[in-house]
Amino acid sequence: MFRYLTPAGVVLSLTACIMPPGEPTPSTSPPSQASAPPTPLQAPAAPAPSTDFSQNAVAQAVADWLGVSAETAATIVEQVFSDLGQPVGYVYGEEASGAIGPGLRYGRGTLVLRDIPEAAVFWQGPSIGWDVGANASKTFTLVYNLDRAGDIYRRFPGVEGTAYLVGGVGINYQRADDVTLVPMRAGVGARLGANVGYLSYSREQKILPF
Repeated sequence: MFRYLTPAGVVLSLTACIMPPGEPTPSTSPPSQASAPPTPLQAPAAPAPSTDFSQNAVAQAVADWLGVSAETAATIVEQVFSDLGQPVGYVYGEEASGAIGPGLRYGRGTLVLRDIPEAAVFWQGPSIGWDVGANASKTFTLVYNLDRAGDIYRRFPGVEGTAYLVGGVGINYQRADDVTLVPMRAGVGARLGANVGYLSYSREQKILPF
């Protein structure tokens, strides 16, 4: 177990839950020499529209978007549903980051809520890790207690004791007031070291991560 003090003053304990052999694991990109902001991301292609946020529907959406096995997706979603219940929506997107210990993370995606028009979401923020390199990954973020799309545009620090690595997918919880976000990352970006810190969500892409 590892503990870090985030920039927002939150102590985050990491508990890595590694799945048995046979589950897909992320490939590793060549190390970079600097934690420079990645190039602007292209908007991801939308998955099949759905406002069915049941456990089975969410697990299928996670498997489809992140490209992981149905078994891995079911295990992840079961864990989150056990902790928080059914979400009110999700954000699907892509992100890129780079790190030499401390690093930067940038992403963009689409917020889907029931009975509310889809909204563009960008995020950026510093991270604290124990690895070096650059990465890119798809993300699927479950959203809880969000009544209005505009309430997502703020800073979300990590939550203590809720960072996992399951079947090659990195998961951590973020919370601001009553709103909770659960980002899931698959690919070479699914590293716990870059999950410690905070993310600032915005309506437009920003260069500065603060």
